[in-house]
Amino acid sequence: MRPFTVLLLLWVPHLGMAYADESLLQELQSSKRVDAAAIISPKRSGDWLSTGRTYSEQRFSPLKQITAANAKELGLAWALDLPSKGTLEATPLISNGVIYTSGSWGVVFAVDARNGKLIWSFDPKAQLRTAEAVAWDRHRGVALWKGKVYVGVADGRLIALNAVTGEKIWETQTFDRSTPYAITGAPRVFDGRVVIGMSGADIGTRGYASAYDAETGKLLWRFYAVPGNPADGFESKAMEMAAKTWSGEWWKYGGGGNPWNAFSYDPKLKLVYIAFANGGPWSQTNRSPAGGDNLFLSSIVAVKIDTGEYVWHYQSTPGEIWDFDATTDMILADISVNGKVRQVLMQAPKNGFFYVLDRKTGELISAKNFVRVTWADGIDLKSGRPIPHAGARLENGPSDIAPGFAGGHSWYPMSYSPITNLAYFSWRDASAVISEPPAKNWKFTEGIFDMPNISLSHTTNAGGLMAWDPIKQQAAWSVSLPSKLVGGTAVSAGGVVFAGTGDGRLLAYDAKNGQQLWEAPTNYSVMGGPAIYSIDGQEYVAVMAGIGGVFSQDPNLVKYGFRYGVGRRLLAFRLGARKQLPPNQAEPADLPPHPVSSDAHVQRGQLLYPPYCGSCHGPNAVNAGGAPDLRRSVLVDSLPAIVLGGSLVANGMPSFTKYLSEADVSDLQAYLKDRSVLGY
Repeated sequence: MRPFTVLLLLWVPHLGMAYADESLLQELQSSKRVDAAAIISPKRSGDWLSTGRTYSEQRFSPLKQITAANAKELGLAWALDLPSKGTLEATPLISNGVIYTSGSWGVVFAVDARNGKLIWSFDPKAQLRTAEAVAWDRHRGVALWKGKVYVGVADGRLIALNAVTGEKIWETQTFDRSTPYAITGAPRVFDGRVVIGMSGADIGTRGYASAYDAETGKLLWRFYAVPGNPADGFESKAMEMAAKTWSGEWWKYGGGGNPWNAFSYDPKLKLVYIAFANGGPWSQTNRSPAGGDNLFLSSIVAVKIDTGEYVWHYQSTPGEIWDFDATTDMILADISVNGKVRQVLMQAPKNGFFYVLDRKTGELISAKNFVRVTWADGIDLKSGRPIPHAGARLENGPSDIAPGFAGGHSWYPMSYSPITNLAYFSWRDASAVISEPPAKNWKFTEGIFDMPNISLSHTTNAGGLMAWDPIKQQAAWSVSLPSKLVGGTAVSAGGVVFAGTGDGRLLAYDAKNGQQLWEAPTNYSVMGGPAIYSIDGQEYVAVMAGIGGVFSQDPNLVKYGFRYGVGRRLLAFRLGARKQLPPNQAEPADLPPHPVSSDAHVQRGQLLYPPYCGSCHGPNAVNAGGAPDLRRSVLVDSLPAIVLGGSLVANGMPSFTKYLSEADVSDLQAYLKDRSVLGY
């Protein structure tokens, strides 16, 4: 029986669960293959128990079976087709022979790590609860703790499941559903506290991170990214301090800063490290007209695990205006600095600098750019602040900013080897021409930006994978790749770095010198992080194939035949395996590009498309599979029923009845038909 069909064998009403094999479930319940007291520990060498494997988020496996000498013998062990249609961005977790991972909209899968057979799945039906909200289907994984699986979903629910059966134990709502928040990141469990954030910085929300009791779901503490309305009082002294760095009426716009991806934890210091995002709106002229640092945008903040009390912060991009999130992975390690071992936190955020901080105090130890940077001339190590580049803040008009809004390195997971003392991550050399719009053009209505607050003209140059020496603050090696798109990484004690690519491959490199050792087709982009595990004496590498991030909108990927809803898989590789994946079904050739029609309705539809459709369906309606390519959709004639009537809510397409009129939808139809390759 094909793996895709097993989801439908046994449906359990109301619980959102499906069992693939009842006998397999019974075996699981009676065995020790799922440890009911599993904790995140480096001693569990064959497992991968958190999205970063351990509290330190190093994504380093102590396994040594796969080496630089034998990596060429790797092959596909098994593949499981998944019912997800959109993006797959999760890092699989592995506990005692069972893989736990998530697909679109936070559907959770438990899979036999030996053979890829589905054990159970849980569907939270998040798309049905976000029918009138702009939420993302993307999802970056789950957490494990003492026999439970934790998942946060787009509608804001944090859910605890029984790891053996998939049954729901508890759920709690983490945000007000009347606001345009969404959960897209993986939760973490630190010493019995489930830590979770949310996305939405770009669409007018106030970010915060929350901690919940892992056994009961009770809220324990909350730390905000930006202060609220001063008239209402401040939640903490930290918010009172932050308010001094803002001006105007920022709280009316939310402020942003949402911690949607990265968290780390030092169990000895009892500190949780929270990575905060960019400002919302992007334009500081609108959100904080007199300027200021705008804490805690684009910052790392350390808080106490027990109370969420502020301890220290480091802001990598004060007064952020370029969409420079600081939400990339924060790796904790002990390294030698000037002959002294320092306990450090390392990060390579979107702004293009690699930072090394003292994780006890937040002191900046060193910082150096790892890609081309034009927004700053360097980092002042004494003050810890960037040295501003003339014109970069748009004071003289439009400016060509590097890195561009995709970042020098975005959320795609970074890894670190304590053997080589190198960090491994994707890099992107790109720029964007940025200009401020007139303030009068700024409008904000019910969670939707009617006009982009910063206009962008994106140019792409190069991208690839690098190994960075955090002690010398320089690249140990770097490779460029044809697709320019590289996803997350993982590294092993065997000296091998694994990374997925945008053009549908999994690659292996020698961790010491960057020599490519092996590659295998995945038939779809691999943007999430690989996981390395062992079972029955065999070492495996598992990845999710199904595009991810801004690359799902990259028109350059269309040439690889990627399509919405096709080729979403969980894949596992091991030495000596020889299974083959079926090839992708190629799309018909694109029609030659043509200028947008001068028809008034088409022109207005072109203006409406970017803020309402472009974030999912891609610029100019070209999409590589993260959502349907609307140039090829036969449903354009049904657009009113879909966009206003919500006829495809069950498929994850929300209703826009709050935001668009019938005339708006008619103009969108005119634009999409003008773009179509179907010959309307």
